[in-house]
Amino acid sequence: MLGTAIAHLEPVMPLLRQLGELFAGAGHEIALVGGPVRDAFLSRTSPDLDFTTSARPDDTERIVAGWADATWDLGRAFGTIGVRKGGVQVEITTYRADAYDRETRKPVVEFGNSLHDDLVRRDFTVNAMALRLPDLTFVDPYGGLADLAAGVLRTPTDPEVSFGDDPLRMMRAARFSSQLGFDVAPEAFRAMREMAASIEMISAERVRDELVKLLMSPAPRRGLELLVESGIAEHVLPELPALALEIDEHHRHKDVYEHSLIVLEQAMALEGPREVPGVEAPTEVEGPDLVLRLAALLHDIGKPDTRRFEPGGGVSFHHHELVGAKMTRKRLRALRFDKETIKHVSRLVELHLRFHGYGNGEWTDSAVRRYVTDAGPLLPRLHLLTRADSTTRNKRKAARLQATYDDLEARIERLQAEEELAAVRPELDGNEIQAVLGIKPGPVLGRAYKHLLAVRLDEGVIGKDAASERLREWWAQQPESQG
Repeated sequence: MLGTAIAHLEPVMPLLRQLGELFAGAGHEIALVGGPVRDAFLSRTSPDLDFTTSARPDDTERIVAGWADATWDLGRAFGTIGVRKGGVQVEITTYRADAYDRETRKPVVEFGNSLHDDLVRRDFTVNAMALRLPDLTFVDPYGGLADLAAGVLRTPTDPEVSFGDDPLRMMRAARFSSQLGFDVAPEAFRAMREMAASIEMISAERVRDELVKLLMSPAPRRGLELLVESGIAEHVLPELPALALEIDEHHRHKDVYEHSLIVLEQAMALEGPREVPGVEAPTEVEGPDLVLRLAALLHDIGKPDTRRFEPGGGVSFHHHELVGAKMTRKRLRALRFDKETIKHVSRLVELHLRFHGYGNGEWTDSAVRRYVTDAGPLLPRLHLLTRADSTTRNKRKAARLQATYDDLEARIERLQAEEELAAVRPELDGNEIQAVLGIKPGPVLGRAYKHLLAVRLDEGVIGKDAASERLREWWAQQPESQG
């Protein structure tokens, strides 16, 4: 097994041996550690090469001087120096034996003196394995290789101690479960459940970053379920467990929580190249796509607040898409997402029900144009979200919904070919509107422009003369025209 892992590292082996010889020649230890070692045993290529060493940061810089093409300070106080050799960038960090301030959860940095001290402070045993350089001695003091073979996430020390040092490790457990397909050890899960509230001491930015990594993994459902079952989601994404609405025997309805997880999985399955009958080249959404995945997960979060039991046993969720869009904006802001992501995800949540008015194709061309212009650049994602939102087990109904959406996409393509719909504009520009009405730039011009855009959407291309006439008719009804 070790031989297979070392063989997987063959492309970077010259660099590993050179670094090992440099540090050994200077009287210091150095080892490849963490993710790269774990991934080598899994026959995966790690995106990063991380090293740990007995050398202090100043010593590291001196040792690699003349060999490295560039070095930079990634966090001298934390012992980390960045190094570039050819096209490879690596991080070299001094052995650490940190203690944590249990009030702020910030590490009180303390450099260690041994590789074992460094490994014990890592999050999970599968990340606490190392290869000493240059002799490639395998170091595994906490049984990481056995846990790797068993597919188990276990902490090197008692989980209460490990999670107490850094509560974010509980979210990392969920993330690694999604990325690697591993199970969390029972004792670690119990600690997660007991210590769930401590995640609130972690900054929103760090929580967000872990959530993003989880969502962008091959199987985010595993990690999301772990966050919900452990109670951690109540503190970082409370809207998710709130979707698990109780199902009254007299008011049966879909489990919205389960539905949302299925929609996420179905949206992921649609990422990348796809085929649509009647559409020559459907626009694809390259995966993994964070905006699409967030929208799929959150599209129904407005349902708990809008649920109403109707006479006769029905259940309604009127305007849950509008309520959900507001809730989405609020939650993503709290998690410190960037403005563009917040804007795009909340807009998709707001629009996700629009297609249901399409029926069997009853929309006019005007309605199709509005669908496209309202979605704007989000249209490819809206296509996938809408398709993914069908989780019916009725095969006939599911096939009918997909065929109807095929028809909508085909109509959109035909209209776009005829009218360049993606860049639809009024037939008169701002200067022409001013000339027709004899007005100057200002709020009135903006209103006139919006009116002509509505005319364009409703009636298609009617020509500049007809557009000017519609504009004059509108103007005659405005209070400003009477002055």
